[in-house]
Amino acid sequence: MQRRRLFSLLPRHPPRRPPPLPPHSLFPLLGCSSDDSNSTPPAKSGVEQGFGRSISPTFLRGVLLSDSSNRVPPFSQIPLDFTHHQLSLRRNFFTRAKEVQRIEVNDQHSQRAVTTALCCNFLVFSLKFGVWMTTSSHVMLAEVIHSVADFANQALLAYGLTSSRRGPDAIHPYGYSKERFVWSLISAVGIFCLGSGATIVHGFQHLWDTEPPEHIKYAALVIAGSFIIEGASLLVAIHAVKKGAAAEGMKLRDYIWRGHDPTAVAVMTEDGAAVTGLAIAGASLMAVHYTGNPIFDPIGSIVVGNLLGMVAIFLIQRNRHALIGRAIDDQDMQKVLEFLKNDPVVDSIYDCKSEVIGPGFFRFKAEIDFNGVVLVQNYINRAGREPWARQFRDAANVEDDTEMIKVMSNYGEEVVTALGSEVDRLESEIQKLVPGIRHVDIEAHNPIIP
Repeated sequence: MQRRRLFSLLPRHPPRRPPPLPPHSLFPLLGCSSDDSNSTPPAKSGVEQGFGRSISPTFLRGVLLSDSSNRVPPFSQIPLDFTHHQLSLRRNFFTRAKEVQRIEVNDQHSQRAVTTALCCNFLVFSLKFGVWMTTSSHVMLAEVIHSVADFANQALLAYGLTSSRRGPDAIHPYGYSKERFVWSLISAVGIFCLGSGATIVHGFQHLWDTEPPEHIKYAALVIAGSFIIEGASLLVAIHAVKKGAAAEGMKLRDYIWRGHDPTAVAVMTEDGAAVTGLAIAGASLMAVHYTGNPIFDPIGSIVVGNLLGMVAIFLIQRNRHALIGRAIDDQDMQKVLEFLKNDPVVDSIYDCKSEVIGPGFFRFKAEIDFNGVVLVQNYINRAGREPWARQFRDAANVEDDTEMIKVMSNYGEEVVTALGSEVDRLESEIQKLVPGIRHVDIEAHNPIIP
């Protein structure tokens, strides 16, 4: 995993550098002599209190040469009243720039639902338009407008599916997954304006000035045929929604309200409104036929318009929440927090945030207070302590501080590298725990030291 270092914690001194050695504070390294192997520093005393302070080379030389055996005092006996303006080991802040591959979304069912709805809506529009031209029915005109709106909205959803599959680039490093939410929102606005608004206005215009529609039998036949076609499209959309709910481990009702993929839900609600609207249109024409009162025709148009308005408001609200930035589910967040709390290298967690960046894709961010003692002990167990201790003893025998500063600087570079490796490990484990988390940003918490 590539790492981008925003700040250089300690100066570099190329070209000669010591071999990779144990990271983190100098104190645990130098305080772990054979005589003190059984004395473990308190969990909160050394690294947490002294990590943000500076170490004087003169002081360190005095510590290393304190007796003839080069035995270092225990960690708890080292004073911490150093200045803040010398060579600082203050922990800093890291940003990981992870290389992200092209996002492939398993949206086969959503794509099938959209394609089916497009074909069905075009066929239904053709039938309704022909009947409206024959009957001049206001409710049939409302259904024609409804079908036009449905076809246009399905086309927008299809475009959103295609554009959301594009991978990340320099302008959009998190990808284009939110394109689905954008085009679903535009589709919902189209339903509200064209489908609902135009239908209601047309119904009110003819509420007091209406004529009975002609050839009602033809209209009834077309409504019955459209009902069957839209019903088939609705079944395909319901199947896609069920598959999406099962994939996310959610109940169907919860998925309709809070599911991450808006496309199948949009198709299902629009097809459901279409089937309901056809039933209303059929009931209106039957009422006109049996009562002889043409008032039921524009009333049916107004009812269909209100139905479309409710569907549009639901879809607008659903996509608005997704675009604003919704957190991941509590269950997934709890998994991540429990993992971090149980990791020995993590002392405490601050400022956890998460955001949905696409259907089933999330971003997670947290600031972590690392346990420096555990960090250095883990590294010492892997790499050994003696090489660094030897370099510090050799530097202490030189009167000039230059050699000591070089060793400390190189050691500081290893501190940064080791901390970055721990951050990378935590990021990888989090992504394994919740595969939907595609981007993890972990920063080292930098408390203000008085």
